[in-house]
Amino acid sequence: MSSISAISLSGMRAAQVALDASANNVANADTPAYRRQQAVNTAQKDGGVSAVVARVDTAGSSPESDVVAQLQAKNAFLANLAVFKTSDQMAGALLKAKA
Repeated sequence: MSSISAISLSGMRAAQVALDASANNVANADTPAYRRQQAVNTAQKDGGVSAVVARVDTAGSSPESDVVAQLQAKNAFLANLAVFKTSDQMAGALLKAKA
């Protein structure tokens, strides 16, 4: 099993992949025949998540989908950051108690 910090770090990386895909969609919204990108997350067997970018089948922009994806990525990043910080604080408290 992976450590809590490694699991939360994988979540932050997946959120960054989603944010990058959404930003790319916004930047190319006016590009003819551009096919949007989306992040596809896959759970890892030892904990955490991996993310890859995939192309959407249909051409055209979808600004509302991109805004929602950006908000989801932001919130996922913040949630995983909170877990990472809490894990670090718990480790510090354990080390203090042991000393």
